[in-house]
Amino acid sequence: MTASIIIRGGREKPILNQHPWVFSGAIESVKGSPQPGEIVTVLARDGKFLGRGYWNPKSQIQVRLLTWRDEDINDDWWRARITQAVTSRELYRLDHRAYRLINAENDFLPGLVVDRYEDAESGETWLSLQALTLGIDQRKAELAQMLAEMDMTVTGVYERSDVDVRKLEGLQPTKGALIGIEPPKRITIAESGIRLQVDVRAGHKTGFYLDQAPNRILAGKLASRGPDSIKRVLNLFSYTGGFSLHTLANGADLTVNVDSSREALEMAEENTAINGYAPERAEFIQANVFELLRDFASEGQQFDLVVLDPPKFAQTAQQVERAARGYKELNLKAFQIVRPGGCLMTFSCSGAITADLFQKIVFGALADSGRQAQILRHLGPGEDHPIALTFPEGAYLKGLLLRVF
Repeated sequence: MTASIIIRGGREKPILNQHPWVFSGAIESVKGSPQPGEIVTVLARDGKFLGRGYWNPKSQIQVRLLTWRDEDINDDWWRARITQAVTSRELYRLDHRAYRLINAENDFLPGLVVDRYEDAESGETWLSLQALTLGIDQRKAELAQMLAEMDMTVTGVYERSDVDVRKLEGLQPTKGALIGIEPPKRITIAESGIRLQVDVRAGHKTGFYLDQAPNRILAGKLASRGPDSIKRVLNLFSYTGGFSLHTLANGADLTVNVDSSREALEMAEENTAINGYAPERAEFIQANVFELLRDFASEGQQFDLVVLDPPKFAQTAQQVERAARGYKELNLKAFQIVRPGGCLMTFSCSGAITADLFQKIVFGALADSGRQAQILRHLGPGEDHPIALTFPEGAYLKGLLLRVF
């Protein structure tokens, strides 16, 4: 028999609506003595079954719900849920060799992120796994084994749980091989004909920003629209140059990559070289983006396409106001250097910033800039990053493609 978590009266609605998080403030009492990470049953005050999930009293989110059915959470359950996520990517896999395999709460597996990287040169494949919560951390070895058994082409499963969010669960960052051998320092993935080097062991996130794949491809399409289209590209927070590479492949004359990390820019330069682009078509600037944008605006520089993809500014709801100021300043300066008729691709990956709020922030920046703009497209991640309809927090990446006049 599992221990039980009793929900306060009037706090059942989110659970009934299948939201996967139960916060400490919604809990009235705990029956039994569940150990951290243990599976618990969630009940209404009158004893009605509400769901089942894993428990962590150290976290503000004390229960992560796995099911809203009265069913056992055993190895067969985990294997079936993983199979569901993997199978749902089969069509996506036909056209992509690097993609998200499991998207945590959005695949109804809270706390578990798995990305798949296939080396375009060797054909070897690694899974990069993040255990973001205590419940997943305690089960990661078994889950990695299940994943490897489902894809016999996997060379290894490598853990990248070196993320700050684990501290909220009482966990320390960790990484290393779970199954098989470690990936090499660099693997080369293919994305719509572009070759990209990825550092699975130490790169950002699980090695690369796979969620931006459709937007990088879109940037390339923008650059291919005739002789008077996208020729000068400014890629801000460029990391290893993915957006720039797609525009170079489709006719851009010059790309300027800006990042604070020298190591990321060196890899961007390597990526430019392995794709065969002439060195004079790409510049690499290590700088603070806020300061560089002010300099470019004062110099009167203009670009046909500006890509603005900053890191997460708001980790929590308490940081939203400060983050909003940062996003507004960046977008204001970006509007000032887009040539009339050019485009701005602007993003936020802060889950605490909603799409509606982000659009209002960008509108405020536009108003202050004195420019005009049209929304050509609302942007988000690819199909490998589904969003559970009951979990709006999963829509962390949002963006706008704007034409600026």
